[in-house]
Amino acid sequence: MATISRAQLLHHPSAYFSRLPHSHSSFSINFRRRKFSVTPPLLCSSSSSSSSSSASTNPSIVGDLLNYLNESWTQFHATAEAKRQLIAAGFHLLNENDEWDLRPGGRYFFTRNMSCLVAFAVGEKYIAGNGFHVIAAHTDSPCLKLKPKSASSKSNYLMLNVQTYGGGLWHTWFDRDLSVAGRVIVRASDGSFLHKLVKVKRPLLRVPTLAIHLNRTVNTDGFKPNLETQLVPLLATKPEEAFPESKEKSSSSPKAAHHPLLMQILSDELGCDVDDIVNIELNICDTQPSCLGGANNEFIFSGRLDNLASSYCGLRALVDSCGSPGDLSSEHAIRMIALFDNEEVGSDSYQGAGAPTMFQAMRRIAGSLANSYAGESAFDRAIRQSFLVSADMAHGVHPNFMDKHEEHHRPEMHKGLVIKHNANQRYATSGVTAFLFKEVAKMHNIPTQEFVVRNDMGCGSTIGPILASGVGIRTVDCGIAQLSMHSVREVCGKEDIDIAYKHFKAFYQTFSSIDRKLIVD
Repeated sequence: MATISRAQLLHHPSAYFSRLPHSHSSFSINFRRRKFSVTPPLLCSSSSSSSSSSASTNPSIVGDLLNYLNESWTQFHATAEAKRQLIAAGFHLLNENDEWDLRPGGRYFFTRNMSCLVAFAVGEKYIAGNGFHVIAAHTDSPCLKLKPKSASSKSNYLMLNVQTYGGGLWHTWFDRDLSVAGRVIVRASDGSFLHKLVKVKRPLLRVPTLAIHLNRTVNTDGFKPNLETQLVPLLATKPEEAFPESKEKSSSSPKAAHHPLLMQILSDELGCDVDDIVNIELNICDTQPSCLGGANNEFIFSGRLDNLASSYCGLRALVDSCGSPGDLSSEHAIRMIALFDNEEVGSDSYQGAGAPTMFQAMRRIAGSLANSYAGESAFDRAIRQSFLVSADMAHGVHPNFMDKHEEHHRPEMHKGLVIKHNANQRYATSGVTAFLFKEVAKMHNIPTQEFVVRNDMGCGSTIGPILASGVGIRTVDCGIAQLSMHSVREVCGKEDIDIAYKHFKAFYQTFSSIDRKLIVD
């Protein structure tokens, strides 16, 4: 982890539409503190910003969310940018391989696979057995990923073979300006290997649709592409023979598995030789920047809102809830955020919510802070007093498809977080957890909404039930209302970002006082 490239986190070009980082240097470069904006930008990511410790009591985080989205083309970049912001805010980086020395009042975090992150702040009045107040979200989104052998050629086109990841609306990926981003393993001059992030910002790829003249019934029969044969991006028209050296490579090398032209582009971005790239793990990404839209700039148009919007609101709420001296002075609990990978495909991975990452961290935290004899089953008592907010985007009512929502549960934009209910436990919300979370909102005059799916429709799920059942932690499922979920370009309400941030921050700051008012055996 310590060898991940730093420049992609630190370099900020001045171009108006993008502040996306390069990936050229090593992690040894010192972090630069990027300030947070107090007013949202007019269109895309803001070019100026102000500190998160602004004198303004209720700054908008919308501009900073746009910046975060534009940095975070992949789950790796989202985690790396979160890492950069945590270090800039004074959080101490831990390593899962090392022994932890924690103290009350301390702020810490660690990453796993550079796609999963757990951060926490210890209350100054914490004693062994006290609970954790957690917000959990995920860093991944439906996308296309390069196959291990991506090189393909048809009709004198160079093409890239891809896999579909998650349940995407794949027709929305056609006729978009696409590129690649992800991570690579690079051989260093001393023979060691470095883990680096890469992002090609210019439009590099396109999946073209078939002209209507050749598919006359598409508007009546529907657009139903074959995902194996017709969802294959074009890279170039230059014939493979232009790179004769590729024929000399072993069939097991990345140079043989991928087009030499692509490998050259990656090496140029990374500032290394093609032969030094020993492995790649790349997503196909839409290059259009996240921005505000609508007649009154009331919408956010962006890819990956599900679920980077929730991730950022939770991350920022944690940072801002303990950023000033005294913020943790009366806190008895531990404030935590956990960002997982692979939610879109079931969470069953080393870096997903199905792994015991968060609970192992909780056990280690409780053990490190115990210092001396902590009594019987301190960790189990801590879990009993803990509360988890599973934050994942919610289905806002679609004005053209209102019948897809249950009549009395139609979440709207700009009206607060949506608390999700499902009698069959596809969501982990209970009557008690919904009440407590709504009490947080009520105390701060924050609106909330509620959602249940129609009985004649299937219901999606979240990491909420996975984590709730992992060790038996009280959980509420909630999310920001959005449209076009799992499209390459999604929509949510600008005001809901600030509402979610305020609700999450209020949860961290006041849940302890609310929780002690209700006891359920």
